[in-house]
Amino acid sequence: MSKDLPQPQQNEEVDLGQLFKLIGNAFDRFFKFIGSIFNKIFLAFVWLVFFVKKHIIKIAIAAIIGVGWGFYFEKTSSPVYKSYVTIKQNYDTGENLYNSIAYYNDLVKQQDYNTLKNVLGFKSDEASSILSFEIESVVSENEKLQAFDRYIKTLDSVAASKIEYETFLENNKDYTHEYQQITIKAETRNNFKAVFDNIVKAIESNEYFKREQEKDLAELNNRQEALKEALVKSDSLQNTYKKFLEKSINSKNAELGITFEGNSDKDKTKEYDLYLNDLELRREIVEIERKKADKELIVEILSSKQDSGSVDNRMELFGLPISPKIYYGVLLTFLTFFFLLAFRFLKFLEKYKN
Repeated sequence: MSKDLPQPQQNEEVDLGQLFKLIGNAFDRFFKFIGSIFNKIFLAFVWLVFFVKKHIIKIAIAAIIGVGWGFYFEKTSSPVYKSYVTIKQNYDTGENLYNSIAYYNDLVKQQDYNTLKNVLGFKSDEASSILSFEIESVVSENEKLQAFDRYIKTLDSVAASKIEYETFLENNKDYTHEYQQITIKAETRNNFKAVFDNIVKAIESNEYFKREQEKDLAELNNRQEALKEALVKSDSLQNTYKKFLEKSINSKNAELGITFEGNSDKDKTKEYDLYLNDLELRREIVEIERKKADKELIVEILSSKQDSGSVDNRMELFGLPISPKIYYGVLLTFLTFFFLLAFRFLKFLEKYKN
């Protein structure tokens, strides 16, 4: 039996060797697969370069024609006038505001100019010249970071650790931002100041926001009155303290003192503390006055420098506003390249149709 004992050990060594060999082969095949992918990508890139080189004249001609057409379109088409205002939302009016702009755009698409004229106070010729209404938030990247920081502070540490900045931006609606820009595009140059005012008035006439404004102003007024009463009592207390202090100085008893809040130190007075308390009360009253001023308007127009509109014939490509020359040049170049590529692909399929 002692002669049979080493045999399992030898089999085990053989099995381990085969296992390592299989693992090595698997890694070798994996790296070859990754290498083949990069190789095919490189070959596709090289083929694309030679394809562009072969058809570079056709693509260049298409680009020149596109730029020429854009220049012709820019000179012959009717100008588009754009007028805009920047507003500040003192209440959460954003969703209502965006829905209103969508409603006005629907009226324009339906060419229901009579309703549009009655709702926004247009003249007949002004209403028919409207092309579109637009609204977008005016917010910088720094303000987005500040909003994210404020939101994180409202959560507990466990929930805050699970929220990413990108996730916050995806779920953060544009209408929640305080500053918004409303734009009107029209075929004729008109003074749209009254129209912008009517858009704002339509939001301010909402009963919900009016009730919220009344509640906020009532709360601020009550707080202000309470602080004023506290300030009067504080002034009265200081006067009483000063009179008592004057009598103490004039009295024969030099050790006579006064204590506040259970302080046993007779030599220490609270005159400076009362003065600081007055400053704090006055500061709070000033802050409330500022809050009341902010709440007096539900939606506030900040700037309106283009009431009569300015010419804007730019077109959007991939979300970027560009001139018609560049727009048609890039568009015709891509279309030409796509059709040439599609034609080459069809010729390739013809070889293998059988």
